[in-house]
Amino acid sequence: VPKLDKVLLFPMPEAATRTAALLAGQVDWIEVPAPDAIPRLKQGGMSIVTNKYPHNWAYQPSMVEGSPWTDIRVRKAANLCIDREGLKDGLLAGLMVPATGTFEAGHPWRGKPTFEIKYDLKAAQKLMQEAGYGPSKKLAVKTQTSASGSGQMLPLPMNEYLQQALAECYFDVQLDVIEWNTLFTNWRRGAKDPTANGANATNVTYAAMDPFFALVRFLQSSMAPPVSNNWGFINNPKFDELVTRARQTFDPVARDAALAELHAASVDDAAFLYVAHDVAPRAMSPKVKGFVQPKSWFVDFSPISMTP
Repeated sequence: VPKLDKVLLFPMPEAATRTAALLAGQVDWIEVPAPDAIPRLKQGGMSIVTNKYPHNWAYQPSMVEGSPWTDIRVRKAANLCIDREGLKDGLLAGLMVPATGTFEAGHPWRGKPTFEIKYDLKAAQKLMQEAGYGPSKKLAVKTQTSASGSGQMLPLPMNEYLQQALAECYFDVQLDVIEWNTLFTNWRRGAKDPTANGANATNVTYAAMDPFFALVRFLQSSMAPPVSNNWGFINNPKFDELVTRARQTFDPVARDAALAELHAASVDDAAFLYVAHDVAPRAMSPKVKGFVQPKSWFVDFSPISMTP
């Protein structure tokens, strides 16, 4: 039985605005506080809660004919060009987990990828040069993203970080910043739809809490729009074979093995530009009692109470 009579929600897209509202006592709880304001919030008596949960912040590239991302050297180079620790410590005040895939070590669906996603600038530049790019010939790519929205963390600062990082590997990244709900709708329409506006990658963060949400809807060829979220029209027979194997077994061990092999294959193919896992940072006033930070997108409000 909930202990609160009501909950009032106020949309505040800007992290700085949310933070200021909490410090001023206008609200009691904010999602995603401004990272550089964490010390100030703590000094003001606010609690900061985090927990890693099934979440991926990534670029989903287009595999449509003519897309620059169809070259695996380009996809691998992009994954090697990002200093995720620098993003974590320099921009997000530690409020992320660097991504080396959809799942990290210890997860039953991690598998054993042979492509190690890490920061290796020289290797990334070498791959781009092999693909025909360099200081005098940049590769233009366009990413559709949003200014804010559900689970997007801090999309504009993070995308600007990627824009600068990828420039060192001869990418010329253009950002098409649109409203969150529009981005989400376009996600289901796919890279071939006019709503992509020429973008060959989309930046929609997503839940990875079950096999379909985490892998199948992106990697199976029959999940291409308008069916589901295979935005880039990936069509890889190996992915399809492994999805079928996972779907058709009722033995948990065999299913986990198929999913682990599927995930490893997707990492080896650099199917995404893997960047971060969110830790769902929340800041709240001392008045908020009983909150438990879950490893989930779903929060239980029933045990929460408020002191005067």
